[in-house]
Amino acid sequence: MVRLQFEAPDGQNSFLNENRIRNEHYAAPNYKQQTHQKYLLDCSLKTINTDRAAQLLIFFSFKDEEHYMTNYNKLVPEMIVSDIRSSLKFYCKVLGFSIEYERPENGFAFLSYNGSQLMLEQDDLHPSPWRVEPLEKPYGRGINLSIECPDVAALARALVLSGYELRKPIETFWYRSDKNLVGQSNFLVLDPDGYLLRFAQDLGTKPVKRDELL
Repeated sequence: MVRLQFEAPDGQNSFLNENRIRNEHYAAPNYKQQTHQKYLLDCSLKTINTDRAAQLLIFFSFKDEEHYMTNYNKLVPEMIVSDIRSSLKFYCKVLGFSIEYERPENGFAFLSYNGSQLMLEQDDLHPSPWRVEPLEKPYGRGINLSIECPDVAALARALVLSGYELRKPIETFWYRSDKNLVGQSNFLVLDPDGYLLRFAQDLGTKPVKRDELL
């Protein structure tokens, strides 16, 4: 059982609005929503109004007790994909991402993985300010997404066993950061649309040798 409590001045936080909560599938009275195959939310809502604040108490009951409410990162990439089902199969079933929430009617999903977050959206093929054309595979040329991974060897093995080819095998690097070296084992793989993903395992730090600073 997880209890989340939010406080904000009246009218200043739309998250405290029950309709917003209901629409976003976070919580509502006697409301149940299957948001991911691993857990089922059983939510109850209680709102207590005070002179200067609204206090929201939300109780979540999970089949998967390790799942927790997401804190959204300040920067979250949103990627247009050609087939949302194929992308979700790759990211969730092969790589191990979790679906935080989704809007199937819009072909949209918000995913997380060990603190990393990204959004996927089905291409509707219509001209839009959000769609920089020409949109041709491989998508995302000129950028790679660096994603922290607790065990790159296990993840690389899972990808290969699932039929995906690594663009670059696992290698170890030590990157200089001022007077320290930051260690990392990483590999590269392309997602179904050609977005370049770098999965990296932290190896810690060590000081730079004095002769390397000269």
